[in-house]
Amino acid sequence: MSNKINNLNKYRWLAYGALGALLLALPFIVDATLGRAWVRIIDVALLFIMLALGLNIVVGFAGLLDLGYIAFFAVGAYAYALFASPQFDIHWSFLVLLPLGALVTAVFGILLGAPTLRLRGDYLAIVTLGFGEIIRIFLNNLNRPLNITNGPQGITLIDPLAVGGIALNKTHILAGFTIAPVHGYYFVFLAFALASIFISLRLENSRIGRAWIAIREDEIAAGAMGINTRDMKLLAFAMGATFGGVAGGLFASFQGFISPESFTLLDSIMVLCMVVLGGMGNVGGVVLGAVLLTALPEALRYVGPLQQQWLGAVYIDPSDLRMLLFGLALVLMMLFRPAGLWPSSTRRRELSAEEDMPADEKAHAG
Repeated sequence: MSNKINNLNKYRWLAYGALGALLLALPFIVDATLGRAWVRIIDVALLFIMLALGLNIVVGFAGLLDLGYIAFFAVGAYAYALFASPQFDIHWSFLVLLPLGALVTAVFGILLGAPTLRLRGDYLAIVTLGFGEIIRIFLNNLNRPLNITNGPQGITLIDPLAVGGIALNKTHILAGFTIAPVHGYYFVFLAFALASIFISLRLENSRIGRAWIAIREDEIAAGAMGINTRDMKLLAFAMGATFGGVAGGLFASFQGFISPESFTLLDSIMVLCMVVLGGMGNVGGVVLGAVLLTALPEALRYVGPLQQQWLGAVYIDPSDLRMLLFGLALVLMMLFRPAGLWPSSTRRRELSAEEDMPADEKAHAG
């Protein structure tokens, strides 16, 4: 028995080693085969993984429907940009700005959560949607009488990440390898994404995570069992916001330019779709959903050239067809895989129990 366990552990570590080697080589493989543009798409996917994991804490673990999550992404991005650009002529290190952005967004998360503690379902969704739009409009108009955010023109010339005096927005040669900016940012984003996955897994199996899940299943019963539902819900909002704030700071340094139009309601819906499509409450499913919904719209851009090649003309605009196919894929997923591509075991059991429930009991439960 002990030999089998040792063999399993050995194979597990070998699998981890192979996965680590693949992740380290991935940007160079993709660059050589698909082009540098796809390395940039992978960088964006890693940021969306962080965003989706943060929203999963709020929606997947605690069961609090948040349609304005992109506001925390915006707050984190502006917290970085304001103190790392010519806007205020301040250029602090990212080692200061990323924790600052996380702290500021955690405060905003608490400010959002405090007035909504008694709200659930649709009412909570409407309030969070309004919060997201308020933040965007606020950033869009905070250029007069005192110019803070530069309004709709956005903030430009944002400082890139610099590690040991080496700026990641420049190409470097290391051990014979050409490290382009998208490669350097890939490794930084990968480190933050892996840290986010680790924290999410630890939270899921912790006492706090189990309290969130209890609140999601039945808030009244959770309160009766001694769980402080108010503090736990506020903690969920703060923790989820922190993930978004760090991702926002990284996004600002990566783009070098941000404006309020980068943080729209559609972006909030997209992050929510990543959580739902992948599997709410399951960290692996959320990561899968983030990767698919980042890569799929970009892959569908090739539909235009394929029309030209096969039909001799482009009859349907690629951008319209891309969103049509994307929406159709989501509808089919909700019909045939309502729990997501990789649902949590709890969610899978819930859906199985609902399917096995007699019709009269379903009507009574509804």
